[in-house]
Amino acid sequence: MGAAGTNGTAAVPRPFPPGVHVPSLTWFEGTRDQEIDWVIQKKHFQFLVESGVHGIVIAGTNGEAVTLSADEKTQLLRTARKIAIENGRPDLPITLGCSGQSTREVIAETKLAAAAGADFVLVLVPSYFHFAMDDDAIVAFFLELADSSPLPIVIYNFPGVVSGLNLNSDMLATLGKHPSIVAVKLTCGGIAKVARVRAVFGPETFSALAGQSDWLVPALSVGGTGVITGVANLYPRFCIKIYDLYLSGKTQEAEALQIKLAQMEWGFGKGGINGTKWVVAKYLGYPLEGCHCRRPYPEYSDPKKQAWIDDTVRQLEEDEKKLRASKA
Repeated sequence: MGAAGTNGTAAVPRPFPPGVHVPSLTWFEGTRDQEIDWVIQKKHFQFLVESGVHGIVIAGTNGEAVTLSADEKTQLLRTARKIAIENGRPDLPITLGCSGQSTREVIAETKLAAAAGADFVLVLVPSYFHFAMDDDAIVAFFLELADSSPLPIVIYNFPGVVSGLNLNSDMLATLGKHPSIVAVKLTCGGIAKVARVRAVFGPETFSALAGQSDWLVPALSVGGTGVITGVANLYPRFCIKIYDLYLSGKTQEAEALQIKLAQMEWGFGKGGINGTKWVVAKYLGYPLEGCHCRRPYPEYSDPKKQAWIDDTVRQLEEDEKKLRASKA
């Protein structure tokens, strides 16, 4: 389903689709080797596809990208595509995380992504040599990648996981001009960057998305096109409801639901990936022995923390159930 051209670059890069995209969790067996649990993984992909999300991201931060091999990423992507096809959504946009510590490595991953059927790639700044990665080096990395990638690129701006490296508005204005760089996911919380991107680019050329759903409405209000949010692993329909309300002009209703969502999302934010996996497994009925992140990420086993995240996240459980029932 990818947009690969014949000369190693995207022939006609498509805009990144607006809406609610979910960075899927990756589920592992509760064994020493922690192989991917394909039974639960397929069940989770099924849940996401049926929910109506506008796109799925494989091997993002919530998907524990840094712990996955290239073969595992490829298999996850192909499995998600197969389930989408089986559920009548063959054109569901699927984005693959293709980050690494060298330009050569990342280019190779984008080619694997294209061969496996991805539509877009999501790319972090290489950060092992963060002390040498000044603004010019970061821009040069993305431009060289864009010249070689067979798929359109979504910049992943997440300073918290790349030693504080942060793309500013000038850098985004430069990179957005490249035809193969089509969007930026802002997990830096930079609402002003959303507005500045929209001031320079139309969304069909280069768009900005919120990196968390607790500021989806603010992002939309200044020209953002959607969100890539881990919350959609549990409450996809609630996120979509906010997006749909805002686009239909029902801004007050959207704002009211946004406030409820922001209160709940603190559970995901403070709980971390291991807390997120624990609470998603608990609510969706997945085996709790297989909810752990790949080691050395610690288990979410403190009963007090479990009780806190359960209480915080439970706020939207009934709302999501009603939305799911209304679509049945």
